[in-house]
Amino acid sequence: MTVDDAIALFDQQREKIWFEQPAEIAALGRGEVPRGTGARGQYLSTIIFAEGEARTLADEMLWGLIRVAEDNPEAADLKTLQMIIQEIIGYKADFFDFVSLPEAAKLLHTYVSVAAGCRTLDELVRLSHAALSWANRLHMWVDFILPWGLGDGFRRVKA
Repeated sequence: MTVDDAIALFDQQREKIWFEQPAEIAALGRGEVPRGTGARGQYLSTIIFAEGEARTLADEMLWGLIRVAEDNPEAADLKTLQMIIQEIIGYKADFFDFVSLPEAAKLLHTYVSVAAGCRTLDELVRLSHAALSWANRLHMWVDFILPWGLGDGFRRVKA
């Protein structure tokens, strides 16, 4: 798959989930956990892990890669960034599958694969922007299924 093909795929997937929650996220919100993850028969921890992975993918990894490449292009090393993507984002893709987001995992593995073949920093930046745009929307959907009301049971104590 070319960089342009991957960018088009990320754009298409982002548009697909813009107003419609991905089925795998809706299923996770209902407690459907095909991998059986979650301690002692519960799935709250699975949602919490999915939210954390989606947030850090967008807010830390993809954003950070783009900042390094765009803010200091003369010092940014393409091969080093590609190795970081392979190691860290490749792991995140596997973890997305573990927390019942296999379709997101497949798309993220596509990013890792195509990023490895980028020949220029510009190609990697364009690809990463497209992945970030999709990842931000994915994160918003995972964030949506978190049962935020449970936090009421954990009120801070005044010191």
